[in-house]
Amino acid sequence: TAHKGYLDIHMRAERRNTVKVLMFFDIGGSMDYHIKGVEELFSAARTEFKHLEFFYFHNCLYERVWKDNSRRWSDTTPTWQVLHTYPADYKVVFVGDAAMRPYALTVTAGALWMRRVTDIYEHAVWLNPVPEQHWAWTPSIKLLRDLMGGRMYPLTLGGLDGAMKELMR
Repeated sequence: TAHKGYLDIHMRAERRNTVKVLMFFDIGGSMDYHIKGVEELFSAARTEFKHLEFFYFHNCLYERVWKDNSRRWSDTTPTWQVLHTYPADYKVVFVGDAAMRPYALTVTAGALWMRRVTDIYEHAVWLNPVPEQHWAWTPSIKLLRDLMGGRMYPLTLGGLDGAMKELMR
């Protein structure tokens, strides 16, 4: 570095991931058991992605989502607004245990909203913190996995790797 008698420093801008990510987190109920792991995932995602938007839901995506759980009853955002705000080039990641009564998907609008998301966003995955060997115990996990076209992955290092490969196709 001192060939010319002075330091010739070449600065290079830090590389940031330019992928645009839209994350939806299931919170409350049975997800309370998975708070630590999901917090770690969220923290890592916030530092990695320059374009990261996130919303919360309970059990399944329905007509409303929110940004602040303490204001979930008073400050919500219509899901249609989210789907119309963020273009189809966003990668969508759902994080949740998919544990709910099956009627939440089949009778109520859960299945309809999941189809709307997967119709708009070609690249969407579901990360499930429940160990994969336990997925067969909960019928709603199979239903949601089918709605996601099989793109449900365990919230493990291997599962994250598989989900990221799927998103980058």
